[in-house]
Amino acid sequence: MNVFTHEITAHNGESGLITAYLPEYFSEFGKQDLRKAVVICPGGGYVNVSAREGEPVALQLVAAGIPAFVLTYSVAPAKFPTALTQLAETMLYVRENATSWHIDPEKILVAGFSAGGHLAASLGTMWQSRLVELGYDSDKIQPNGLILGYPVISSGEFAHKGSFENLLGKTSAEWAEHSLETLVTNQVPPVFIWHTVTDAAVPMENTLAFVQALQKKHVSYECHLYPNGPHGLSLANETTATENNPSVPNVQSWLSLLLNWLETFF
Repeated sequence: MNVFTHEITAHNGESGLITAYLPEYFSEFGKQDLRKAVVICPGGGYVNVSAREGEPVALQLVAAGIPAFVLTYSVAPAKFPTALTQLAETMLYVRENATSWHIDPEKILVAGFSAGGHLAASLGTMWQSRLVELGYDSDKIQPNGLILGYPVISSGEFAHKGSFENLLGKTSAEWAEHSLETLVTNQVPPVFIWHTVTDAAVPMENTLAFVQALQKKHVSYECHLYPNGPHGLSLANETTATENNPSVPNVQSWLSLLLNWLETFF
């Protein structure tokens, strides 16, 4: 595996960091198909970037032969659209280097957990609108799929208010504009999404709202709701377990379900 870092710059000049995890490409096997790739946005309420939702997830993807890129994006006091443009720049970077990394440029997905799920889904809903207004070529930053774990979605009744305050400000009139279930169009790429019903930090109604919007716009999705488990589980196993985020065996299946989804649709 080849691991390296690359600095990425937002539209306003603020730097983020990509850590790339590239599985070996064995030329002696002869011609191989181009691989899909996943850009990972860890959570952290837009106030930090959780290491537990970055490298551990990336290593599981690499073990399945999937290149992974973990984005350490700017958080508060940085405001929208700093992190989103860093994610757009990451998509550009991966696509520009896709050939040399044996990646299919039409199979680059974005994953996000918690607030990172909001960031990933923001790209999925804004790649043809807000980011074009900021000067990006939509074809070059388009995500081909979204992978969302217990995502922050709605700014309404079930909002994780801290995420929206850190992203937009405590009294921002823009909160409603970033309630992502209202931004879903038929241009949103296929979505894999999971949540736990007992999540007390980011209620699972966030996922339900997004799925209902996807259903109305006939966007392909796969949704898994687990009956138990707190917020922030990451892999839900001993590798990512903490005192507040224990291992929850039945939730660990999300990864194998994701790999099956990727094999089926990509």
